[in-house]
Amino acid sequence: MKFRSIYLSAALALALASCGTSKIVAEPIVINNTITAKKSPLSEEQEKRWSDLDIVKDSVPGMSVDRAYELLKGKKSNKVIVGVVDSGVDIAHPDLKPVIWTNTKEIAGNGIDDDKNGYIDDIHGWNFLGDSEHENLEYVRILKKGDDGSATYKRAKAEFDKEIKDAQGGKQQMDFVLKADEKIRTELKKDVYTAEDLKNLKSNDAVVNAVKPQLIRVLGETSSKEFQEQIQEGKEHYHNQLEYNLNLKFDGRKVVGDNPEDINDRKYGNNNVTGPVAEGAKHGTHVAGIIAQTRGNNLGGDGVASNVVEIMAVRSVPDGDEYDKDVALGIRYAVDNGAKVINGSFGKYFSTHSEWVYDAIKYAAEKDVLIVCAAGNESLDLNEGGKTVERYPNDTKVGGPEIADNFLTIGAITYNYGPELVAGFSNYGKSEVDIFSPGERIYATTPNNTYEFLQGTSMASPNAAGVAALIRAYYPNLTASQVKHIIMDSGIPVSIKVNLGGDPKDQRSFSEISRSGKIVNAYNAIILADKMSKDKK
Repeated sequence: MKFRSIYLSAALALALASCGTSKIVAEPIVINNTITAKKSPLSEEQEKRWSDLDIVKDSVPGMSVDRAYELLKGKKSNKVIVGVVDSGVDIAHPDLKPVIWTNTKEIAGNGIDDDKNGYIDDIHGWNFLGDSEHENLEYVRILKKGDDGSATYKRAKAEFDKEIKDAQGGKQQMDFVLKADEKIRTELKKDVYTAEDLKNLKSNDAVVNAVKPQLIRVLGETSSKEFQEQIQEGKEHYHNQLEYNLNLKFDGRKVVGDNPEDINDRKYGNNNVTGPVAEGAKHGTHVAGIIAQTRGNNLGGDGVASNVVEIMAVRSVPDGDEYDKDVALGIRYAVDNGAKVINGSFGKYFSTHSEWVYDAIKYAAEKDVLIVCAAGNESLDLNEGGKTVERYPNDTKVGGPEIADNFLTIGAITYNYGPELVAGFSNYGKSEVDIFSPGERIYATTPNNTYEFLQGTSMASPNAAGVAALIRAYYPNLTASQVKHIIMDSGIPVSIKVNLGGDPKDQRSFSEISRSGKIVNAYNAIILADKMSKDKK
């Protein structure tokens, strides 16, 4: 299937091409002919590193990272610290261990705050959650404070009533499917089966026959082993929702020991940046891997900026909604300890102390630190009907003017160039999302020396953060604001119509669902950064 051409704007193409005085003399990626979407499935190798591929050379809408590295050969770089504000990072993972930030001003294990930054023995970062693993969602915490008659309370109550019902129904569905899967494996006498096995299975069991047609369709796209893993994850998700996230009687903060309503109560947490359970750091470990896992070792994927970054682990995001206090202090910790890029793959739709986070974002801007954040996975138009959806963190105070120019919000794309380009789960919005980057089926590090495909705007954000780190490593004279705009301005504009929420009946021009109308491209970003850097001298 063919789609309309992708063009860079004339002004940007001219700016990018006029690099005569720069050491990098290269033409930006400008697609001036009709391109054909990749028809054949990605190879296993391509799927593991599709973010690095190129829309022209590979027919895959990756970020052209491989081509960017060709431009950077022989150029001098500086190490850039990237703060990963997340669920924790497995700093012992062999593919991350070489790039974990070490606080050289602190003496490990002596119980003294040697560098006097307020945190004792913070060798590789800080854990603001202590031994806490699970948490309520923010609207549940609002309900627990009691009905104050506010619109926020009413909105929280409506959300809770909806989500508790969905979680109960979801758990029942997962249990039913798992029961059917167990019966199928018993009848087939095999643990791994195919769609063909199911088609040939003559069962008298009502449970098996109820799920059989749907399961045959599913197995046309994935293996039964992967399906079983997904169902188990789904069951765990709904269990955690009912047991912790939506449980009005659960108090996840008690073990931390601080007052989360007091921003000045700061002596809490510990230096265990992985967290009490390694598996609980899966999300943050994957995010860190996207940025920094070793390139070219044929183990996981290839980190966007592995050769030039150090990962500072800041554990602030539990299973549940993060506290504004932990996010604000996590950002400030990363800034004060040298991070030049911060990745935030988290978000929520209620916030009780958003001003603390806004102040931290402005503080980061004052210290020339770029914050890259995920747009969210609810398939929402964050600017629906011209009204901004409340989603935190943000840099606009929900529809107002930007509070600082150092905050980049990232939506997620797939490797399918065409109507399916936007990931079905990704949020979007003409003013609330800045740009899109790869976020579906991203292969990266997970705890205990493992690797997995995960997806979400949580994966798109570190892809963009990796590009930001590359720019800051090779062009340290560029400011956080300049790096933000380089990423947006140098992206590849897409003119085709795309499905929103994965629905072919809901289509819109890609150019209308973000501020830039573009997808991140590392190759073009390096060319533009090189020109801007030389022009500043």
